[in-house]
Amino acid sequence: MLANIFGTSPVMPLEKHVGIAYKCVKELNEFFAAAIAEDWDRASEARDRVTQLEHEADDLKKEIRIKLPKSLFMPVPREDLLELLLVQDKMANRAKDVSGIVFGRRMVIPTSIADEFLEFVQRNVDAAKQARKSVRELDELFTSGFRGAEAALVEGLLEELDQIETDTDDRQAALRWSLFEVEKEYNPVDVMFLYQVIEMTGEIADMAERVGRRLELLLSH
Repeated sequence: MLANIFGTSPVMPLEKHVGIAYKCVKELNEFFAAAIAEDWDRASEARDRVTQLEHEADDLKKEIRIKLPKSLFMPVPREDLLELLLVQDKMANRAKDVSGIVFGRRMVIPTSIADEFLEFVQRNVDAAKQARKSVRELDELFTSGFRGAEAALVEGLLEELDQIETDTDDRQAALRWSLFEVEKEYNPVDVMFLYQVIEMTGEIADMAERVGRRLELLLSH
């Protein structure tokens, strides 16, 4: 059973999991494009894909948590790998949550901020992609004992992830200001939820950055 899940490496399932989480986040590009166009049939299809991928990530997370060996011959604690897994999973959770609010309320995103909003979503997707790229080096890190050239490569990837997350924070602040300038033209309740959607979307990049922090912790052992 363990061989079926972990193959030749105990970190391969984490790489698979982060790949599913990234695919889930990536679907937000299509979802929000459809929502802005008020094409709710297309948005529903994207929302269904988000939900399905989030479920796949959650199922794999549970399987890994149950079957990850108690004792591994590797230079990092099992608990650190599980913490990394949980943070990865939160990226998919946020994608599901934010798409659920928008779809459930059929939220209208103001035309004046639509392009800026889509760029903000894309940068959060970029952060998740960079997190995936970094975690994909886990198998090589495991082989190298989390040392040497491979560790230096990952450190470079994590620096880039930090830059993306900082850019996402800046874009989030600018987007909130753009919404503030037009909010009086819209229903106050809708505006309140839109601020929440912006905040929750930005948390995807935050979670991606936390993936980086967990990897840095692994490198420090």
